[in-house]
Amino acid sequence: MPGLPALCLRPRDLRRGAFLTLLFAVSVGAAAATGCWGGPEGGPAAVLTSAEEPEAVPAPGTADREAVARAAAEAVAEGKSGKKAAEEVVSRSGDRWGAVYDQGEYAAFAEALDGRWTGVGLWAGRRGDGRIEVDRVQPDSPAERAGLRAGDRLLSVDGRSVTGLAVADVVARLRGEAGTPVVLRLSRDGADLTETVRREELRADPVTVRRLAGGITVIKVASFTRGSGERVREAVRQAPPGAGVMLDLRGNPGGLVTEAVTAASAFLDGGLVATYDVRGSERALYAPPGGDTDRPLVALVDGGTMSAAELVTGALQDRGRAVTVGTRTFGKGSVQMPTQLPGGAVAELTVGTYRTPAGRSLDGGGITPDLAAGEGAEERARSVLGGLGVGS
Repeated sequence: MPGLPALCLRPRDLRRGAFLTLLFAVSVGAAAATGCWGGPEGGPAAVLTSAEEPEAVPAPGTADREAVARAAAEAVAEGKSGKKAAEEVVSRSGDRWGAVYDQGEYAAFAEALDGRWTGVGLWAGRRGDGRIEVDRVQPDSPAERAGLRAGDRLLSVDGRSVTGLAVADVVARLRGEAGTPVVLRLSRDGADLTETVRREELRADPVTVRRLAGGITVIKVASFTRGSGERVREAVRQAPPGAGVMLDLRGNPGGLVTEAVTAASAFLDGGLVATYDVRGSERALYAPPGGDTDRPLVALVDGGTMSAAELVTGALQDRGRAVTVGTRTFGKGSVQMPTQLPGGAVAELTVGTYRTPAGRSLDGGGITPDLAAGEGAEERARSVLGGLGVGS
């Protein structure tokens, strides 16, 4: 699942799709989507389970969970939408990452944690003027077979306009049962076109590995879905002895924090990966021992590197384990916790932030790479590894 900028000019546009960085024990499944660089039709979530929940004390700029639940309960009692009432409270709270989902939206996003979902195979993003555009099309998907392309403007789904909608709402319209048709009206180069595609159960490979000259191994992590952390560890074990590694986290919107920690541990012999606070209660994330601490490593990042992917980047940079190359990362370092609401909706509210091993907060500022590079980032990374005697 899938840079920065034009598609996401305002935090509020991303709010409905904020990544979960922590998921506490609740009765619902886990998941959320990023409104810009998430998974197919919007994206998977980032989660870390914990059995302990601190006292609810809302911090400035966050929504009061009890107020949100109360608003939902009152609306349901009056025969109104609990979700809509909860959304209004969250919107007024100033919680830039807070979001409310109905059961169907939340369940659909949960599928993406396993790298599977039912849809048409496109990534959508919202521009500042409210337009919805196709960011990327998955190979061998219904969308690709129908001829959809990145850059197409999505106008409507089954006759209902999507312009101005949050990406999560567009996601909900694109999802559905496998085999069912969905009619998409699009605009391309000034011409309108209509395509009918059938939804399928799709899968994405979150980790791909390739070899460059000199034995350099490039490990591309598209997102941290289940199993991706161990896939990274295995790729490092399979790399030629002494050869360098490029860990490509460009465009990675995050994912399961537990998987991110496992991925970081491939290059660390234990120790701190990150700390996080939840309503004032400090916690820490540690890598298990046994990682490869000698192999030369470059981490590639850009403006689409978010959340759990920034956690990995910050740990490797702070601990002197990797040279980071690319452009500044997105800056999503806040913690959301989902809460079941009366009426069945789920509110995802900000409860804290996480920090790198050196104590840097990533929220809002992101990570500045050691070496700046744009389109030539991979070539710059090869030069760095060459300077370390790899692939030269």
